[in-house]
Amino acid sequence: MTTFNPNAAAAPDAGIFGLPCTREDSRVILLGVPFDATTSYRPGTAHGPEAIRAASMQVDLYDHRFGRIYERGIWMAEHPAPIAALSDQTRLLTQAIIDRGGSSANDADTLARIANACEHVNAFVRAHTEQVLSERKVPGVIGGEHALSLGAIEACAARYGELGILQFDAHMDLRQAFEGFTYSHASIMHNVLARVPEVTRIVQVGIRDYCEEERVAADEAGARVHAIYWEDIADGLAQGEMLRSIWQRAIDALPRHVYVTFDIDGLDPALCPHTGTPVPGGLSFAQASLLLAMLKDSGRTVVGFDLVEVAPGSPEEPEWDANVGARILYRLCGLA
Repeated sequence: MTTFNPNAAAAPDAGIFGLPCTREDSRVILLGVPFDATTSYRPGTAHGPEAIRAASMQVDLYDHRFGRIYERGIWMAEHPAPIAALSDQTRLLTQAIIDRGGSSANDADTLARIANACEHVNAFVRAHTEQVLSERKVPGVIGGEHALSLGAIEACAARYGELGILQFDAHMDLRQAFEGFTYSHASIMHNVLARVPEVTRIVQVGIRDYCEEERVAADEAGARVHAIYWEDIADGLAQGEMLRSIWQRAIDALPRHVYVTFDIDGLDPALCPHTGTPVPGGLSFAQASLLLAMLKDSGRTVVGFDLVEVAPGSPEEPEWDANVGARILYRLCGLA
């Protein structure tokens, strides 16, 4: 990028963030996964990856916390149209089940078809992540619904062994086959605990909406799940505790190799009003960014990351969700 001017406007034909990078000269390799089959409240996250790509052209490239992130080289793969088509097809199957509050014994064949579609997406994400890791680069996945993180986490765990997950989220995602869907967006961390033994610790930050079954599951998981609830954060701050102290405890709970999964609904919904399952409360942009910066400075190695559940509004509305998502994504790239 010897002739690239980071202060200029993005060229119309540039890559993500307006960069002239190729895959070969990039440290961070991004994959958009436009899959949104099981979102239980409001669909739309399948449009997140391309909305973020478009919004990224307005991101200024010198970052106050991370400096010249663009110098790492960031490249995003082409839009995977077959995955988008599979999302549309699968959503037709899931919507009827979602509308009636979950599956019944009569839905066995439909549930099998839905599971097969989700397994195809997991395999797609896993294969991409494995290839990026084999190139000694950092994989980043952009969703789409949260369920698609599984393939990336599996690949990183297989590559590095013991792995910690830092999860930004309003939800614990520990439900077992929510609404009958084995690979539900609300079951991603249940599936990680069940299928990825190399994950020794999941640190959940911003949790504020969960069922009793999930709280029990977290307790039964013992040291593997460390939830930091939003209201406990808010109470601590109100009583004069320093946010850096809270975040330091979160980081101290993580092993050397870390995968970051960032569900945008972990933020205050004013920042992501169209996400599939918004919840009052949540982190500010600055609070989340501070945790990312402290993680980078901790000496731990971030081996991969994802950003999920960004859903743009209608074309008549400002691109606020994608605008915020693009800036979170840029700072996630700064972890590489």
